[in-house]
Amino acid sequence: MKKYVKIFLLTILTTIIYSDSYSQGLNAIVVPDTVNILAVGDNGKMLRTSNGGATWSRTASGTANFKCAGWVGDMVLIGGSDGKVYKTTKANSSVSGYNTGTSNSINGISVRFAVAYACADGGLVYKSTNQGVNWSSVSAGLPNVKLNSIYFMDDNTGMVVGNAGTAYKTTNGGTNWTAVTTGTTRNLLTVYGRVLEYYIGGEWGTFLYGSFPNPAPPVAWDMKTRSDIKCITGPGSFDLKIVGGGGFIRNNKVPTGTYFNNFEVNPMMASLVSIETSALTGTSFACSNVTDAIIKTSNYGASWEFTAGASKSITWVSKLSGSGGIGNNLCMNPNNRDELYVVYGKTMYRSMDRGETWTNFGTVGSSTTTVSSAHSFYVSPLDTNILMCAITSSPTDLVVRSTNYGATWTTILSINFSNYGMPLEMDQNNPNVYYYAPDNGGFWKSTNNGASFTEISGNYPFRSPCDIVVQWGNSNKIMVADGITGSGVANIFKSDNGGVNWTLVHTNPSGASEIPSMCNSAQDTNIVYATNWSQSTRYRTVNGGSNWASIQSTSFSGWGSDLCREDPNVVLTGNYGQGSSLTTNGGLTWTEYSMPSGGCGAGIIVPERGYLIAMQCSGLLKMNITYNVITNVEEQTLTGVPTKYNLYQNFPNPFNPTTEIRYDVLNTGNVSMKVYDQSGKEIYTLVNGIKNAGSYSVKFDASSFASGVYYYTLETGGNIFTKKMILVK
Repeated sequence: MKKYVKIFLLTILTTIIYSDSYSQGLNAIVVPDTVNILAVGDNGKMLRTSNGGATWSRTASGTANFKCAGWVGDMVLIGGSDGKVYKTTKANSSVSGYNTGTSNSINGISVRFAVAYACADGGLVYKSTNQGVNWSSVSAGLPNVKLNSIYFMDDNTGMVVGNAGTAYKTTNGGTNWTAVTTGTTRNLLTVYGRVLEYYIGGEWGTFLYGSFPNPAPPVAWDMKTRSDIKCITGPGSFDLKIVGGGGFIRNNKVPTGTYFNNFEVNPMMASLVSIETSALTGTSFACSNVTDAIIKTSNYGASWEFTAGASKSITWVSKLSGSGGIGNNLCMNPNNRDELYVVYGKTMYRSMDRGETWTNFGTVGSSTTTVSSAHSFYVSPLDTNILMCAITSSPTDLVVRSTNYGATWTTILSINFSNYGMPLEMDQNNPNVYYYAPDNGGFWKSTNNGASFTEISGNYPFRSPCDIVVQWGNSNKIMVADGITGSGVANIFKSDNGGVNWTLVHTNPSGASEIPSMCNSAQDTNIVYATNWSQSTRYRTVNGGSNWASIQSTSFSGWGSDLCREDPNVVLTGNYGQGSSLTTNGGLTWTEYSMPSGGCGAGIIVPERGYLIAMQCSGLLKMNITYNVITNVEEQTLTGVPTKYNLYQNFPNPFNPTTEIRYDVLNTGNVSMKVYDQSGKEIYTLVNGIKNAGSYSVKFDASSFASGVYYYTLETGGNIFTKKMILVK
C-alpha cells in the first residue's frame, strides 16, 4: 500500500519579477500545440510552458544565442549563433547541440517529418534527414549573403531569403537553387508558405507575394508602413497574420485581398519578432526581442493578453530641455527611422537614436530675421538638405526654406498665422506639395518643394487655422481645423478638390474655441481624430470627415495629437499642461499619464507602437515602457536516467533568498509541485504539466517571502513527496 503524505509545499518558488531593456527579450516562439509552447532568446535562454502559458519555466542551455526555432510532432529544433542546431522536445527535456558544418549564425529553421533545413550567414543552407542529428550543405549556387529565413512547403519545395533583397527557391530539396527577382534591395527577414504560395516580409514594410511553380517575380503589396515585417504565420492563405515594428499584429482574414488591413488589438508596445498559430484552434502566441513577456490569443485574434501575469508600466522621461516649443515641430528623417528632429524657439535639434539623445545642429532663419518660435518644421523626403519651417517673426510671420541643411535660409512667404497653430503642412502623398493656411489670408499651395506658393482657394471660410491634414492616398481631400483662442467656437472644414473649395463639416460646442490638432491614418483613411480646447472632449470621424462624434473625455483640455504610423488602434493626445492620454484599442478606452515637466503638450509624434515622443513647451519627453515578467520556475534538465521517483532536499537549507530543488521523474507523465505555508494553506503552483522521464533542477527565489518554515511537495506517478525548507532573512 502506497503511503500518501499531504503535500505541504510552499516553496519559495522563485517568482522572478524584473524589467526588461532592449535586446533582453526573445527571438522565436513555437507552438506545437495549445499546451506546450517554447520560446528562445540570447545566451541559451529558453522559456517553456506546459499549461498554455499560465506559468513559464525559464532555463539557460549554454551560451549561444538562440536565433530561430521550428518543430514537427514532438521535436523542436533551434538555430544557434554558434552554427549548431539544438534539439529538444516540446515538453521539458534535455537540449543537445549538433554541428552543421559552420560556425556562422543559424538564422532560420524549417522542419518537416522527413527532413529539416537551416539557413545561415554567408549564404549557407544545411539539410538533415535524420531529425537534426547530421547535416549536409545544400548551398551550391547561393550568394555569400546573410540568409535570414527559410521555409519548405514540402520535403523538396522551399525558399530562402536574406539581405539586399536576396531570395532563392528550390524544387529538389536544395540540390539546385533559382534566384527570385524581388525588385527590392531591402533586407528580407521572413518567408512563409501555404501549399504553393509564398509570402515574404522585410524591412521598411516590404511584403511580397508569389506562387510555385509560377516563374513570374513576386508581387509587391503596399503595406502603408515604414516598419519592418518580421514574421508571418497562419493556417490558410486568407487567414494569415504578420507582426513587426513596435508590436503591430495585422491579418488578412476579412475582407480578403485588403493587404492585411485588419489590426488586432494587443497589449504589447515593443517589437514583435515571432508569432505562431496553432492550426484550427484560434490560439496564437507572439514574442518580442525587447522583453520576455509573451502575449496570447485564444479567439483568433479578437483579443490578446499577456501570459502568466506579465504586465507593462508606462512613464514619461525627459530627454531634452528647451523653450519656445509651441507648435508641432517634430519631424522624422524620411530615410532613417532612428533620426528625429525638433525645433525649440529657433534652435534645431537632431537625434540619431530615436529620441534618446539630442544635438543642436543650427538655427532657423537668417541673421536679419527676428524669430520668436517655429510652429511647423519639415525635412524633405526628396532632398534631406531642404528644410521648411513656419515661424512667428516681427513684424510679420514667415515661411522660410533652406536648401543646405539649415546653413542659410530664404523667406518664401510673409503672412501672419495663428499664435498657437501649425499652419504649414507637407502632402505626404506628394512631398513636392506644401499647404499654408495663414490668418484670414487664403489657402496657399506649393508644387515645387516649397520654393514658391500660390493662393488657390476660391472660398476661404477660415478665421485662424490651427492645423491641416491631407488624406493618405488622396491629395484632393484636405481638412483644416480653425479657431481663435477664447473667441467663438472652432470649426473643421473639408475640401474634396485639393483646397480650392471648402465645406463646414464640424462645429465645436459652446466654449470650445480651438481645435489645436488633428491626426489621420495611412491604413484606414476614413479615421481622423481632433483635440479640443478648452474643453475635454475629443472628436473622431470614421467616414473621412463627413460626420464627427465625441469620444471619451479626458480630465483636461486637448492639444497635440498623433495617430500611430503603423497601427491605427494607437492614438496619443496631449494637453496645454502636463497630461497625456493614450488609447491602444482604437479609442474604446483611454489611459491618462502625467508628465514630469514641460508646460504644454503642443507636439506629438508616434512612429511606432513603442516609440512615442511628446514635445512640451519647455522640454521634450519620451514614453518609457517597461515590462514586469513573472517567471515562476527556473528549471534545468539534468543528465542521467533516474531509477525511481524522488524529491531531494533543497540546497542550501536554511537559505536566503535563493535555493535549488532537484527531483526525478521515472516515467513520462504529469508532474505537480505546490507550495504550502506552515498552516497548510496552498500558496502557489510551481510545476503543473507533462514531464519526460528525467532529472530536473528548479531554482527558487524567496525575496518576496517572509522568514519561516515552508513545505514543497511533488506529486507524480501516483506518488507524493514532501520536504520542509527554512527561509532565514
